Amino acid sequence: MPAEVRADVIKTIKGQKIEFIHLWFTDVLGFLKAFTIDVEELELAMTEGMGFDGSSIQGFARIQESDMIALPDPTTLQILPWRQKGALVATMFCDIKRPDGSFYEADPRYVLRRTIERAKSLGYDFYIGPELEYYYLKSDHEPEVLDHATYFDQTTRDLAIDLRKDTVRALKRSGIQVEYSHHEVGPSQHEIDLRYCEALKMADNVMTYRAVVKEIAQENGVYATFMPKPLYGEAGSGMHVHQSLFKDGRNAFYDASDEYHLSATAKSYIAGLLYHAREICAVTNQWVNSYKRLVSGYEAPVYICWAHRNRSALVRVPMYKPGKENATRVELRSPDPACNPYLAFSVMLAAGLDGIERGLQLPQDVVDDVYEMSVEERADRGIGQLPEDLAEAISAMESSELVREALGEQVFQWFLRNKRAEWNNYRTRVTPFELEEYLPLL
Repeated sequence: MPAEVRADVIKTIKGQKIEFIHLWFTDVLGFLKAFTIDVEELELAMTEGMGFDGSSIQGFARIQESDMIALPDPTTLQILPWRQKGALVATMFCDIKRPDGSFYEADPRYVLRRTIERAKSLGYDFYIGPELEYYYLKSDHEPEVLDHATYFDQTTRDLAIDLRKDTVRALKRSGIQVEYSHHEVGPSQHEIDLRYCEALKMADNVMTYRAVVKEIAQENGVYATFMPKPLYGEAGSGMHVHQSLFKDGRNAFYDASDEYHLSATAKSYIAGLLYHAREICAVTNQWVNSYKRLVSGYEAPVYICWAHRNRSALVRVPMYKPGKENATRVELRSPDPACNPYLAFSVMLAAGLDGIERGLQLPQDVVDDVYEMSVEERADRGIGQLPEDLAEAISAMESSELVREALGEQVFQWFLRNKRAEWNNYRTRVTPFELEEYLPLL
């Protein structure tokens, strides 16, 4: 990183009389990790990095090779939108490196960076625009909602409207551009949509977004959760991911001569997403609870198909607006907001690029409601289905060379081991449902 960039960061931080800087990175599961340095250590941190024990981080080094370096990326400087004891605090995301200065292959940020570089080698820049949904609850102990409003409601029932506005202000103060926010379908469910940007920056933004949403909620005595399905019988929380490729500054998904203004590149990209949908599902929907959301009847996609307007499809292509060529994009609707965004964006991009490189042909789009089709009708149209539980998703992932390549061998193997353990823990657990249903009878 050029010395002038580091100097600008130090000048900004000292100019705002910031005393402490939080250095952020994520583990393989997508949990935010942090440690704090004094402003006087910042120059050293940006030039040499800060050492830590990688063997204590989920998915990182084995104990015999545990020395790791966290190197702050000065371009990610953010001023936190809240104060600690009256003082401002700054954050920077870190790249994790080995002591010899090489990138550490199990760092999720590096996993995404590597796939982005592959796209760049083909001439593409990858842009992302996610829509993250979440619930406000009265506590983290019981799923008690704050309101019973529904989609786009603007009434006194939407008790969290000021809370949501405070969150948007906080995100903007963090340098994250918000398109809009609104109440979602579920009671006390909300959505704040981020303005699209380059994929690595967006993955950082998603991590910041989740931290800010939770922090603002906590400051106001409530709890925010990105759990995919916190309430039985209500809508789950998704993360619809809008994505596009740019080449030479132009949207590679746009073609003025096509009926729907969709280029051959875009069609092959969508075909790649559909072809690999089952394989990447364990990464985009990584928790046991994720599959309580991926069921028919709640707008969450279940069947592997694409459409222009049909929101029951896995991939949707928003309609073209004249003069908005750069807005041409595809929307993958299956991911949930509890995934690791670095890994999820990586496998999505890898799937789309594979479609482009192999020239995969896009099947016919689906106009009818897929949920209303019979099993035979879906089979006749070649419409597959996403995994129904984490075990099935693990099985699809473990035979995938594409996911193995996108994640790298170390992350791929560790992720599978972790998910198998999670599934085994879940399937052997006696649940309240079983006690309620069977104990009085059996």
